[in-house]
Amino acid sequence: MFYKTIDFSKFTSIRIGQKEEVLMLELGDTAPKDRYLIGHGNNLLISPTPPPLMMLGKDFDFINLKDDILGIGAATPTGKILSFVKKHDIAGFEFVSKLPGSLGGMLAMNAGVKEYEIFNILDSVCIDGLWRKKEEIEHGYRFAKLGGVATEARFRIKHGFDTKQLESLIALRANQPKEPSAGSLFKNPEGDHAGRLIEAVGLKGMQIGGMAWSEVHANFLVNKGYGTFSEAMELINLAKQKVQSRFGIALQEEVKIL
Repeated sequence: MFYKTIDFSKFTSIRIGQKEEVLMLELGDTAPKDRYLIGHGNNLLISPTPPPLMMLGKDFDFINLKDDILGIGAATPTGKILSFVKKHDIAGFEFVSKLPGSLGGMLAMNAGVKEYEIFNILDSVCIDGLWRKKEEIEHGYRFAKLGGVATEARFRIKHGFDTKQLESLIALRANQPKEPSAGSLFKNPEGDHAGRLIEAVGLKGMQIGGMAWSEVHANFLVNKGYGTFSEAMELINLAKQKVQSRFGIALQEEVKIL
C-alpha cells in the first residue's frame, strides 16, 4: 500500500473538494478498519473534513472470462466493462452505459437504471478475501451491506448483448444535465420521483452561489463552476425540508456525503 494525494475538486464528478492524502490498496494488502473506501468519485460529495480515505489500486482493475464465469475487479471502470461484454456478446450489462465509475461503487450501492440493478446479474463477491454469494448479502434499492472491502465480483454469463436496449438506455441521458454533478442526488421514494418532488416545491433551477438544482432534471445538483460544499449542503437540506413539509416524504441521499 502507498499514499497518493488526490485533488477532489478535479477527481470527483461534481468538482467539489480539496487535496487529500488517500491510502491506495494493492494486491495482498489488508484494508485498515479506520478508513473509508471510495471508488472513482462519481457519486461522492467531499466535505472540508472527510474521514481518512482509501481506494483500490490498479491491481483490482481487471476482467477475466473462464467458461461461463466472468470475473471483474472492483476497480474496473464501467466503460471498460461495457466494451468487454459488447465484444464478447454477453447480455445483462447494457445498463452500465448509464453509470460512470467503477464496479466497486456499483456493488456498494447496488447501482442501477430503472429496473436494472447490478445485484440482479451478480453471482458472488469477494469481501475481505472471502467469497460470498449475493443471497448472503443484504441489499435492496440503491444499497448493499457488503460489510467489508469488495475486491472482485463474479457473474454467470448469458450470451446475447442487446444493442437496442443499450441504445434505449443511452437515450435516457438526454434528460441529464451537462454540468458537473454527482448524478441523481436523492433516491426515488417508492411510487414517486425525487425530481418531481423537488420541482413541485419550486426548487428546480434554484441557485445558491455556484451550486444549483438543474433546469434539465431537478434531482441533479450541478456545479456552475465555482460551487462549494456548504452551498451544496444548503440546497440539499432545503430540498429535504420543503419536500418533508409539503408531502411528508423524507428524501434520502443517493450520493455519499463524507
